[in-house]
Amino acid sequence: MSITPEIQTLVDRLNQELGEIEQEATEGENLLRQLMSLFSNNASLIQFFAYFQTTRFFVVNARRRIRETMEKLSARQIDPIVLTESGEDLATLLGEVIETKIRSRNLLNRLRDLS
Repeated sequence: MSITPEIQTLVDRLNQELGEIEQEATEGENLLRQLMSLFSNNASLIQFFAYFQTTRFFVVNARRRIRETMEKLSARQIDPIVLTESGEDLATLLGEVIETKIRSRNLLNRLRDLS
């Protein structure tokens, strides 16, 4: 069975959002490295750096989940229930991704203001 257009659209959106999160995490880490060179023992800066590292881990895990779901949906015969559940799982993941993106962007904006 081929992937439905709705699921493909969802996967495309997820990949786009994850790419943006990854770029912002890189920018945040770079800003933090500069700030941490000046204030190496600042606990908040260390926490922010850890947050961006965790965000990167989240991106890797989300991509793995997407890949596994797509592999499952690529089977010749797919149960309609599995298709529905997979779509729901991807939609839930999109919610998590958007929430992560909002938090990361807010933190990145705070760091930009400090620079």
